[in-house]
Amino acid sequence: MNRINKKLQEDKKLLSIYFTAGYPKLQDTTTVIHELVKAGVDMIEIGLPFSDPLADGPTIQESSTEALKNGMTTATLFEQIKDIRKTVDIPLIVMGYFNPMLQYGVEEFCAKCAEIGIDGLIMPDLPLAEYEMHYKAIFEKYDLKMIFLITPQTADARIRQIDAASDAFIYMVSSASTTGKTSGFSTVQTDYFERIAELQLKNPQIVGFGIKDEETFKAATQTAKGAIIGSAFIKALTADGIEGIGRFISTIRP
Repeated sequence: MNRINKKLQEDKKLLSIYFTAGYPKLQDTTTVIHELVKAGVDMIEIGLPFSDPLADGPTIQESSTEALKNGMTTATLFEQIKDIRKTVDIPLIVMGYFNPMLQYGVEEFCAKCAEIGIDGLIMPDLPLAEYEMHYKAIFEKYDLKMIFLITPQTADARIRQIDAASDAFIYMVSSASTTGKTSGFSTVQTDYFERIAELQLKNPQIVGFGIKDEETFKAATQTAKGAIIGSAFIKALTADGIEGIGRFISTIRP
């Protein structure tokens, strides 16, 4: 069984952390992963930096710019994490944009992910129709779960299409904005969380965008299976360094 599916079966609310590979320094990637595992997170999203990140707010954009300046590339990331499964057993997901994947070669990229032990991919700019028509068979060949995003503006019919095409979890964007924009949740967002819960989808949902502390983590996971923290973690990493990772995670889920 894919590690993501196995983790989703656990009787707990899941905490997933996004970080940018190659940030703060190029060689920090595996250290950050190991510190997050030690701190008790359930899943990790490894951000592959890209020069035109459409879903990312200023904090993650800045970390991506810095990582690219540091020399981070797709090939470098794969080299850095080639032995990660010797020490890490939680789900690892690569989050990036389709252009670097296309440049690397889609099948080659998927084969490398499978070889290393990556469990899933999040590509916000890969449309569902394109995925199903051209790439789904490749993803399935290498047991890679494609994670699709939905927002409060996504129509119910579209959400059901995404649910039918998915086999892990659905990334439930809390608001129609870039990462790091929101502060707390309004009634509009809580209504949205409840609307999605009422659809009784076959795939569990994990909420992202706007999760930054224990309060927002609890609010996001009232109806969802888990929550993803990105911008708030990058800010903490920038301010406190790698040695502050455990401290930050303990403020989310004491």
